[in-house]
Parts: sequence; structure tokens; C-alpha cells
Amino acid sequence: MRSSNPVFTRWNSTRATEAGAAGAYHREPVGTAVGGQPAGDHRTNPYASPAGPDAGVRAGSNAVTMDDVVVRTATTLGTVVLAAVLSWLLLPVDEANLGRSYGIAVGAALVGFVLALVQSFRRSPAPALVLGYAAFEGVFLGVLSSTVSTYISAGVVVQAVLGTFAVAAGTLVAYRMRWIRVDRRFAGFVGAAGTGFLLLLVADALFSAFGAGHGLGFHSGALGIVFGLVGIVLGAAFLALDFRQVEDAVAYGAPREEAWLAAFGLTLTLVWIYLEVLRVLAIFNSND
Repeated sequence: MRSSNPVFTRWNSTRATEAGAAGAYHREPVGTAVGGQPAGDHRTNPYASPAGPDAGVRAGSNAVTMDDVVVRTATTLGTVVLAAVLSWLLLPVDEANLGRSYGIAVGAALVGFVLALVQSFRRSPAPALVLGYAAFEGVFLGVLSSTVSTYISAGVVVQAVLGTFAVAAGTLVAYRMRWIRVDRRFAGFVGAAGTGFLLLLVADALFSAFGAGHGLGFHSGALGIVFGLVGIVLGAAFLALDFRQVEDAVAYGAPREEAWLAAFGLTLTLVWIYLEVLRVLAIFNSND
């Protein structure tokens, strides 16, 4: 299936296009999903080599495993956390250093965004880009979290981290139990909803930048809480798509290097969820 995560969308479509152009053979998946069902709904193996069954990725040799995905994801998330902790400690957000810390955080966010775009449009994963994105994103998250902890509530960041873990764990359980039907229709709906959500964020930023006060009102009050909750639900939906894509990659014998793309996509989604949880908790605490 095709994920709405831009990284995974390119991952699947590129492989399928290459296989189709060369008259790729049909090969049964090398693994199965929960309940004995095939993990993918492709008519042909999207990771098959166009040169034939003897030239492609072989199960048990260079095929990605779940352990590969777990290790790369832990490495990427660990880089985010380490960078966030260091920026929290080294970039104080007191009155004397607030402007400098904000400047560094915004610069890090922009660099991380550029690295994410570069990796998204590459035909192959680059661990340096993935880890670079994680490091710069961690700097931004560290300063932002420190600011919220200092000026709103000291316990909000811990609550946001726990909330992110809870959403991720709940989504994983729902996915494994097949309470969520992750198919093409689901992917299309989530993709459309995510696009609309991002367009609203852009509009809110533009209104704020050009003197409309608090923009569209997504940063405070009941509207801000509702918008944040919608963002959390969308993040959980994208996480389910990520889980499905990882499962497909393992089942169809994707190359081991693709584990870095899985780690990249999962990190993007978890950062999204954390930011939305932090937004909701910050609004709740600021209204006390």
C-alpha cells in the first residue's frame, strides 16, 4: 500500500515504477503480517529487482528485518533526545538569553526542515541526513520545551513526553489488533486530512506574521485545544501508516538500507505527535 508519509510514498512508488517498467516478476512476500495475512496489497512485489528473481534482494541475506528498523529508529530518536537535552541545558531561555536561544532554535528548525526535504527527494536513504535532521530538530524541540516549562508549567514537558508514548503505544496496539484498517482508502483520507491541516497551519502563520494578532486562534482557548486534538489524531493515523509501511517492507524483502527511511518517517511522525500534545497541554495549563 502507499503511505501518506511523503518519505514512504516515494519509497513505494519508486520501487513499483522501476519494477513495472522492466516487467517485474511476481514474487510472494517473504513474510506475513499479523494473523497470517500478507502484509501488503500489491499485485507485484514493489521491491523486486527488475533484473529477475536471481538479482534482487534475497530473504535472509540483505533484506530488512524488524530489528534493523528498531535499531535505526532508536538511534534516530536517541539523537533527537540527546540534542534536545543539550540545547535545554546550554541555551537558557531567561530574559538575558531568550533572543539568542530563540534565534538558534529557529535556525536549527530551518536547517532540519531543509535536511528533511533533501532526504525525502533522494532515491536512497542517507544516514547522515537522517541523523542531521534528528540533531537539528532536537535543538529546536529542546529550546521550545524549555520555554514552555519555564513560562507555562514545569511539568508540561514530562506530560507531553508521556502523552506521546501513550499515543504511540495505543496506536501500535490498535494496529496489531487490526482495530484500524490501514488500506488505500484510509491512506487517501489521512493524506487529504493532513494536507488540509498543514494548509491551516500555514494560513495561521501568515495571519500572525501580517498583523492578525493570534492568527486563526489555534494557539489558545477552546479552538486551540480542538485543533491540537485533531493534530494528535492525525499523527496517530500517520503512525498507523508508518507501521503498515514497515510491515510491508519486511514482508516483501526490502533492502536493509531502507530501515533508515523507516526510522526517518517514524521520527517525523513522533515529533509531530509530541508537538501537538505539547500544544494542547500548554493551552490547558495557560488557562488555569
